[in-house]
Formats: sequence, C-alpha cells, structure tokens
Amino acid sequence: MLLGSSSSSPATVAGVVDFPVEGSANPFTVGLYFTRVKLGNPSKEFYVQIDTGSDILWVTCSPCDGCPTSSGLNIELEFFDPDKSSTASRIACSDDGCTSALQSGEAVCSTSGSQNSLCGYSFQYGDGSGTSGYYVSDTLYFDTVTGDEQTANSSATIVFGCSNSQSGDLTKSDRAIDGIFGFGQHDLSVISQLSSIGVAPKVFSHCLKGSDNGGGILVLGEIVQPEIVYTPLVQSQPHYNLNLESIAVNGQTVPIDSSVFTTSNTQGTIVDSGTTLAYLADEAYDPFVNAVVASLSSSVHSFVSKGNQCFVTSSSIDESFPSVTLNFMGGASMSLKPQDYLLQQGSVDNAIIWCIGWQKNQGQGITILGDLVLKDKIFVYDLANQRIGWANYDCSLSVNVTTSSGKNEYLNTEHAYGDRDNRTPDTTITGECYHVF
Repeated sequence: MLLGSSSSSPATVAGVVDFPVEGSANPFTVGLYFTRVKLGNPSKEFYVQIDTGSDILWVTCSPCDGCPTSSGLNIELEFFDPDKSSTASRIACSDDGCTSALQSGEAVCSTSGSQNSLCGYSFQYGDGSGTSGYYVSDTLYFDTVTGDEQTANSSATIVFGCSNSQSGDLTKSDRAIDGIFGFGQHDLSVISQLSSIGVAPKVFSHCLKGSDNGGGILVLGEIVQPEIVYTPLVQSQPHYNLNLESIAVNGQTVPIDSSVFTTSNTQGTIVDSGTTLAYLADEAYDPFVNAVVASLSSSVHSFVSKGNQCFVTSSSIDESFPSVTLNFMGGASMSLKPQDYLLQQGSVDNAIIWCIGWQKNQGQGITILGDLVLKDKIFVYDLANQRIGWANYDCSLSVNVTTSSGKNEYLNTEHAYGDRDNRTPDTTITGECYHVF
C-alpha cells in the first residue's frame, strides 16, 4: 500500500503516524521545516516547526502578547483557546505531571501562588527569541490506517504548551508559524507521551527535501533503508548528542584535536532540525575551511566577503568542491556533498557565487548539525535503542517504514498544499533559529 501525506490530518499505519512536511532549508526563502497538528474539540489545525532541538509542543494561544497575526509563509495563523475547546483542561502546579516537569526544568510555578496556580513554562532560544505560557491537556487527532487500507479516526490526550507571550524573532511575521513541535526525549515530548501509552513506537524518522520546493517525510516510526548506518546517542544529555570523532575533506583527516569534539556541558555535537544552517565548534572551524580551500579545483576563485569564505566558479559544484565526511563513534560516517556545507549567494558573469554555509560557533565548543546538513538524508531517531541512523536519500521518493506488526508500508511526500510549495516568499529571510544549550 502506497500512502501519501495528502490527507487532511496525520495518518497512522499500524502505529506509524505520518505527518505532512512543508518548508525548506534555504535561509533566503523559508529556512525551516514545519508540519501540521490537529488539536482540541472542535479541532483546529496548527502549523508548527519540526524541532529536534527542544522537547515541548507549544502553539500560540489567545490572548497572546507580541504574537504575529499574519505570516509571510502564505499560511493562515491560528490561535488556540482552551475556553473554546470542550476537552481542554489547564494543568495546575499541584498536578503530578507538573511536578515532574519542574524537576526537569520544563516548567515553572510561582512560589507565592496557590497549589492551584497554572503550571507554566518559559523557553529562551539562541537567537534571542523566547516564549512563555502554561500547559494544557487536550486531544491530538490522527487517522489510523487499518490492514485493509481503510482509515479510522484516532486520538490521544496529550499535554502541550499554550503560548501567551512571544519575543524576538518569534514576533516577526515574515516566517511566522503557530508554534514549535519539540521532538526531544523528555517526558513531556509528544514522542514520549504517545509511546508511553502505546499509541506510537519510541522511534521517529524524517527525510527533509533539500530542493527549494522543500517538503519531505516525517513519521513516528522507523524508516528502513539498507544504507542506514547508526551511531549511539551520548547518554544523559538534554539533546541528541553524537560522538563526532573527526572530519575528513576529500578523504584526508582535518588536523583538529579530537578533544574539541568531546561531549561535556560546554562541548559536543548536536542534531537539531530547529537550526537552519550548521555551527562548527570554534577551534574546528578554521582548520575545516582551510582544508576545503586547499582542496579546490583550479576553476574556483576564492575570496572573503563580510568575514565569510566565498568562491566563484563556472563549473559544476560537485566538480569544483571537495567531499566532506563526518566520522562518528562506531565507524558510522556521514558523507556530505558540497551542497551540504555551501550556500549559493548569487552569480556574476555566468559564474555562481558560493559561500561556506557552516558558521563558526564563536567562543563555543558546540557543533550543531542543522537543516543544511540534515536535508537530503533519511534520519532515524531510535530512542528505544538510544541511537541515531542516517543515509543519503532522495527525499522526493517513497520510503519503507516498518510498522509495529513487522509489516512494511511505503510513504511518499505528496502534499495537500496546492501551489504553496512553489511560492515566492514575501520577505527574504536571513536570520537563524538555534537553541541555547
């Protein structure tokens, strides 16, 4: 059975929930990937960013201070109102779930308030933006696809954030959406909530299309592909940390002290779909760029523009620039094409201008693999076995997903969005969204 994400709500295949994907990695058009969630009774659909760098699903609520009311992404923004949903209930500080969230730092409660005060939250992101609000419990809807290819409406009660205040870039309308869908491992993440009640497996996967049209595949389930290689997650970390051991350019190991990549409170390598580009630890950045420059073909002219290393070439990008390999613990390597570390910045005299898209994480030891690196690859977050796997893949193709019954289903990337994927953005977007660690 071939399933697409063109249904009006997320679909489930024997425990596999299939979400539609919109957006792209290109920071000059969209710079983020997002999906839809259906919440409340009567239900409403919300567009939310796919973010593996945070844990909580939150949506904009009514009323909200500083929240945008229109979006340059050609979507209609919605506001969630707990008072208008018959199944919504606010989470009190005395609730057991709030007590757990307080211990993990995902909730805040007023020390002067009563035990019946609302269980609140306040999140700050690395770009200076922030959101605060309170937790509510309500219904999340999706479709269950049965073995005879029929669909049945399904739902689960989950806890999510109700945002009543936003600041920084979240207040801007150019790429405004309804909220953020955190795919982290903490107890309040939707992944953890649905797996704990047996609605979905403790694994999710995505395949983000790198073309300007963007889109892709997002499933609560395991994409199966023979080329996928796995590396273990670093334990006891708040994010998806991997043990990066070395970087190679054209097969030659870049001279970077391996201790630069060691995971600690101030160092490490994080997989984060909520980051548009990629950030390389300060001490690793210059050696990496120097290795790329040293490996260029003779057809490339290099120059520095606004502090960034840029290049001009009339030849194809694959002929002009070297391959890059990220080597992780357990012998798992990630092969990167030039499009995975370069950004096209324009053209001059029939030659294309490319610049290094990876940013120096100035004064920081954190390396962040954002959408620039994650695109055009299958990524599997196998939380049950505490590992992450990947394989280069054309994300416009169908993927094979193993269901909880052991059967294989095939999901593709068709959308129900009309021509929106081919839109011309109202505003050029150059900002970054990445998280504080």
